Amino acid sequence: PNRREDALIENKDEKQEIGKYAVWSVSSAKGGNGVEHLRDDNLTTFWQSSGTLPHYINIQFQKKMTILEIKLHLDIHADESYTPFCFSIRSGTTFHDLKEIKKIEFQDPQGWVTVPLSEPNKFESDQCLRTTFLQIAVLLNHQNGRDTHIRQVKVFGPRRFGNQA
Repeated sequence: PNRREDALIENKDEKQEIGKYAVWSVSSAKGGNGVEHLRDDNLTTFWQSSGTLPHYINIQFQKKMTILEIKLHLDIHADESYTPFCFSIRSGTTFHDLKEIKKIEFQDPQGWVTVPLSEPNKFESDQCLRTTFLQIAVLLNHQNGRDTHIRQVKVFGPRRFGNQA
């Protein structure tokens, strides 16, 4: 990331965490490692999927929200083959109309990784993602692992421009 992106990401006056306004669900979970661990602000806990790839995190808002970025906390050292390698970010209004908006690969993620979804400083333009439904699809894990670990997920929108729920 460049300095301009870093400044936007770190400037708390420009963004707010809006995941608290959403309903969260996952495609599967191993007992004791459910969806609640994605949002518990504890980096020692994690969501663990159960079953075959792909695995899904669904984030549903009651109204259209402007999304600037998603941040995920991943730990290749602790989670090894459970660490996601390739993601697809999808957007829509329901499960039935989701479209891929970004595909990302993380080589050796350690800590917070940021996925920008809107152009910085263009909150009112057509270069902003406005959606009611986001889906994070884990397509591949490191070392061809089957299940996945994700420690935290945060969704950020602009502090202004209609994101006050």
